[in-house]
Amino acid sequence: MSAELVTGDDVAAAAALLEGVVRRTPLEHSRALADRVGGPVHLKCENLQHTGSFKFRGAYVRLSRLTAAERARGVVAASAGNHAQGVALAARMLGVSATVFMPESAPLPKVAATRGYGADARLVGVDLTAALAAAVAHAEQTGAVFIHPFDHPDVIAGQGTVGTEVLEQCPGVATVVVCTGGGGLVSGVAAAVRAQRPDVRVVAVQAAGAAAFPGSLAAGRPVPLRGVATMADGIAVGAPTDLTLAHVRDLVDEVRTVGEEDLSRALLFCLERAKLVVEPAGAAAVAAVLAEPGAFEPPVVAVVSGGNVDPVLMMKVVQHGMAAAGRYLRLRLAVPDRPGSLAAVLAVLADAGANVLEVEHERTATRLDLGQVEVFVVLETRGPDHARTVVGGLERAGFAVTEA
Repeated sequence: MSAELVTGDDVAAAAALLEGVVRRTPLEHSRALADRVGGPVHLKCENLQHTGSFKFRGAYVRLSRLTAAERARGVVAASAGNHAQGVALAARMLGVSATVFMPESAPLPKVAATRGYGADARLVGVDLTAALAAAVAHAEQTGAVFIHPFDHPDVIAGQGTVGTEVLEQCPGVATVVVCTGGGGLVSGVAAAVRAQRPDVRVVAVQAAGAAAFPGSLAAGRPVPLRGVATMADGIAVGAPTDLTLAHVRDLVDEVRTVGEEDLSRALLFCLERAKLVVEPAGAAAVAAVLAEPGAFEPPVVAVVSGGNVDPVLMMKVVQHGMAAAGRYLRLRLAVPDRPGSLAAVLAVLADAGANVLEVEHERTATRLDLGQVEVFVVLETRGPDHARTVVGGLERAGFAVTEA
């Protein structure tokens, strides 16, 4: 692999270009994470960036360096949301026409925001692969410049300005944790950090259902995944490119993965403890720290990369996060089919301090004995210990309990 790496000077030039254009997003200390890690932990809040994610940085740098002839032809991109909005806003600011192809499954708020920034957003296909193919075909047919979400030095250098700000805002940082899909952000951050502080550990975090880097690093070349399956659509990328793989191989210390429960727990944590609206991909770095706090030497900076979350998905993920945290309990109970049985169940739950969210009866299930009814309950608890107390109270009352 002979891809030329982005340098610290490249990132510094991008930072000068972005001065007064991007927001210098805040670095917020998290006491709750610090207590777990045993030292300072900060969140780099790129969810508060223009368009709600770091993607605007790289998009603006890439578009600003187009020639006059290229600008006149317009640009085209493909994205499930964040890259689309970054390209759309950068194009509007620079007076360039932009067409963005998005999957038909793209969240409506992201589609509306992309159009709101002035881009021609077109919905094509069921996934990002189809949108990418349509964008490439559009570029070939019209001459528009294709703006790749991560496979370009200008994009990587722009994203790397996140790392420059981290070093300025937290001079003593020992570990930087970055969510990773195609690798543009972590490549740029690692380039910036390595140039100034080679002693700082850079950790890339991928969703377990879209972890293309481990296999690609082992093979020494980009190896596409057979499929991706994660709620974190922002990092659901099937393969790195030669360029990003080279950066991660040479500049990143470790690639870790997090599961869906880790992601949902992290999103809930950001909402409750950090008061930040974060999308699942944006919470990946936090998820890694929560999952294994002892693996990160403090001071730690976790990059919160984006906050463009669909409200419907947010509701589902919050519920999933509560379940993962032991605060959202679903139980099935076999109880005698006679008057007062449901009241007895509810009395036990009330005594245990569990909040009942849903109740259902089932009399015809084949798993029930004659004279039994199944009660399905959804409960809100105060955490794993309280959940165990609730289940124990039901069992001591004589009810057969299984988690649904």
